[in-house]
Amino acid sequence: MSEDYIDKLFPQSLLEDLTPPDIPSIGRKVWQVTELLGMVQDRLDLFDLFWVEGEISNLRRPSSGHCYFTLKDDRSQIRTVLFRSQAIRLSFNLEDGQHVICLGRLNIYRGRGDLQLVADLVEPGGKGTLQLAFERLKEQLAKEGLFSSAHKVSIPFLPHRVFVITSPGGAAIRDFVRTVRKRYPGADIVLCPTRVQGEGAYREIISAMELAQEVAGKGDVILLTRGGGSIEDLWAFNSEALAHAIFDCPIPVVSAIGHEIDFTISDFVADQRAATPTAAGQLLFPSREELMNRLIVSFRRMTLSLTHIIEAKRHRVQMLTQHLKDPKRRLMELRLSHDELNGRLLRTMQTQMASLSQICSDLQERLMAAGPERRIAMQETTLSSLLQRLIRSALVSLERRRQSLTALSKELEAVSPLAVLARGYSLVYRVPGGEILKSYKQITEGEELLIWPEKGSILCKVLSVKEDRDKLSI
Repeated sequence: MSEDYIDKLFPQSLLEDLTPPDIPSIGRKVWQVTELLGMVQDRLDLFDLFWVEGEISNLRRPSSGHCYFTLKDDRSQIRTVLFRSQAIRLSFNLEDGQHVICLGRLNIYRGRGDLQLVADLVEPGGKGTLQLAFERLKEQLAKEGLFSSAHKVSIPFLPHRVFVITSPGGAAIRDFVRTVRKRYPGADIVLCPTRVQGEGAYREIISAMELAQEVAGKGDVILLTRGGGSIEDLWAFNSEALAHAIFDCPIPVVSAIGHEIDFTISDFVADQRAATPTAAGQLLFPSREELMNRLIVSFRRMTLSLTHIIEAKRHRVQMLTQHLKDPKRRLMELRLSHDELNGRLLRTMQTQMASLSQICSDLQERLMAAGPERRIAMQETTLSSLLQRLIRSALVSLERRRQSLTALSKELEAVSPLAVLARGYSLVYRVPGGEILKSYKQITEGEELLIWPEKGSILCKVLSVKEDRDKLSI
């Protein structure tokens, strides 16, 4: 609180009234605590409504619905009360650590003698508004699973290339390159220049990521980095669209935004977070000393492993040597077994040959007894009989078909139009067109008609058409 406020609260005349004079105690003014606080309260009532900002701490919400908290900055604090009638009108929830701006008046709580602020209106502060939006987006994306470790991929050891998306003139790229060159001079670093703060910066960052994905391959890494700053400066990395772009990126993404105490949405979505650009260089590329130590350790492990393998193989050979028989003895056993099997094969073949010879003799005797001459004679007799039966059946079938054809011819002649014409009828056609005329209604006077009797043809011209045959004179 400024000196002007103090002078206004406690003017010199009041201080002189409150300062006991250097006189004997007889007849001096002695204040009761309540009277003193009441006078101070009367002085505080002279203040109009004013705005004050600070951070909320020690927030309490009793059953009455009132909100009690302490409003503080980095040097001072003041007790604050927000009554239920004003608290229910808030569009956001009060939380500890939230930066707010309060509209209210000062008051003395006589029960404890505390100076307190009675707030009529509470709004999120400049930084508090962004912090509130940050917390809400963080909670939303966490529910969607964008922060889940199940979707994060491991960072390759010694990446082939690192696509650094940052401002080309910032300190972040210089710190990163300097750190990497000291630790691993052969690193391949590709700068993707873009804005890292300001309106629409997140769109440029997304475009740079898409461009890096088009040329990146297996073993490459994308690094999002920038130096420290206020929450407003880092706000481009709290974009929901950028969070989804990082989540959908098939290339491993490392986020190194701001300082160690700074956290952005990109840090939570990325596959790996580094506290600073320098820490990102240390994370991606081990130093030469670390590589040498790892090489030495790996060589020792390989040597020890090979020693164990060779020792195990040597022990195995010794065991097999003890169980291995003399090859000469084994060869002699196989030779004796071969001779035995050869003898068994010869005996089996002789037995089979004798059996087959006997079967062949029996079949030959049966063949001689049932000679083919008799069977051939019987087959010739049967064939002759079947041939005669075939000839008789063919003659009978031909006669039946001839009689059927004759009957059908007579039926066809009975319905033939030529037979009708033979009885004096004729066919009448229109000329031209060849349309057969069946009724007088189809004929008009003066047209030409073609008449077909049984034989020949007649071309005539219509003189008259009558409905009644009797009226037509012949």
